[in-house]
Amino acid sequence: MLIVISPAKKLQLNIKAADKFSDIEFPKESRELVSELKKYKPEELSSLMNISPKLAELNFERFVKWKYPFAKTETGAALFMFNGDVYRGMQANTFSDEEISFTQQSLRILSGLYGLLKPLDEIMPYRLEMGTKLKTKYGKNLYEFWSDKISERLNKHLEKQGSNTLINLASDEYFKAVKPELINAKIIKPVFKEQRGDTYRTVAIHAKRARGLMCRYIIKNGIKNAENLKGFDSENYSFNYNLSSETEYVFTR
Repeated sequence: MLIVISPAKKLQLNIKAADKFSDIEFPKESRELVSELKKYKPEELSSLMNISPKLAELNFERFVKWKYPFAKTETGAALFMFNGDVYRGMQANTFSDEEISFTQQSLRILSGLYGLLKPLDEIMPYRLEMGTKLKTKYGKNLYEFWSDKISERLNKHLEKQGSNTLINLASDEYFKAVKPELINAKIIKPVFKEQRGDTYRTVAIHAKRARGLMCRYIIKNGIKNAENLKGFDSENYSFNYNLSSETEYVFTR
């Protein structure tokens, strides 16, 4: 069973060090993207990435510094660098060495700049949303840039793992970079909803945290069979049989 999640906009740079880093999957492609991004002035990055001038200046400086192989003083492990709602729900800094090893085998992070990350992949700080309309020789946005590459690499990881199940805990923006028709596995999407009167609806901020809680549940329990996801009960969620289907597991509270 392989899990995919999104990265986070928020980063923490004073982070837990990995005993041993792994290498990024697509160094050539990341170099190409940074080469394009270095052509943009801060004000142009602000417009391209829809971010404030202050954030644009920060990321301009990050792209200027970015080089591969990386300078060790500028890097961290992806799992510990991201610090958004999903990652705060996961609480990876509390994982044992055995659990981190399981995470390295079972979890993959979709990324606009890096394509697909393993948890212990060594990366430099960055911000580049998958939905960014960055023009390259491959097309008008990052989905066209990455094309089939992410899906093909996921298939390699699934094959290596001997798995026929992909758990989609990524946001819709990021999972659009995956082409389900190319994936050699059953794709299951856990969905998290809140009761509001007589109906249930997805509340984005709660759903993000819940995706992290689900990752934590899988990792802490060493789950390898998707059927066992139905036992997820963190923070009062429970599996809703009536709302679920074979490929969409709905959890409500």
